[in-house]
Amino acid sequence: MTSPVAQRAHGHSHEPGGHGHSHGLVDPSIKRSRDGLRAVATALVVLAATAIAQLVVFVSSGSVALLADLIHNFGDAATAIPLGIAFALRSARAERWAGLAVVLAIFVSALVAGYEAIDRLIDPRDPEHLITLAAAGALGFLGNWWAAHVRSRAGRRLDSPALIADGAHARADAYVSLAVIASAAVVAAGLPIADPLIGLAITLVILRITWQSWQTVRGTPAQDAAHSHAT
Repeated sequence: MTSPVAQRAHGHSHEPGGHGHSHGLVDPSIKRSRDGLRAVATALVVLAATAIAQLVVFVSSGSVALLADLIHNFGDAATAIPLGIAFALRSARAERWAGLAVVLAIFVSALVAGYEAIDRLIDPRDPEHLITLAAAGALGFLGNWWAAHVRSRAGRRLDSPALIADGAHARADAYVSLAVIASAAVVAAGLPIADPLIGLAITLVILRITWQSWQTVRGTPAQDAAHSHAT
């Protein structure tokens, strides 16, 4: 006969008249994995769609400020891959490595954006379709803000430094996207040189984000230990 304690643990009685089976609690590591994957996938879709839309506008406008933003958005979307793998594996160590991959992706995007900005200073080309360019900047702001909300909320709930770093990264990117709108406005005012200069400013902001994200991810050994005990 099943003891009352065992019945409470399973949540269902096995006495006659019951439905004949029991349900155990979902393993916390499995729930954490699912929640993490859901957050990562949502942010990936949002940022990939944002970057693709900005790429279409860049082809017609030629704005280096927009190029810096969309390169960063593509890199940000790509960080979902190592994060998704880490959550699927339910591994604290893999999650930390994914956080380092996030930092590396941010740094590489800064290098590419900086190179393009410097190249445009050496070989100036005036951006075109300024209204569309400003709209692309607004789209970048909305896409990054949404992704930041999803990642930060999930990161705090799941105690994931990698997701928290990625959320802070996306939030900063939202403000970076506003620089694209500023670029369109300044170029419209007759100062096309401002476009590559704003691209350089975006590069510096991305480098700052790199450092902040590195600080967040680096401070995870204690959390790694806690996660490994929990799993």
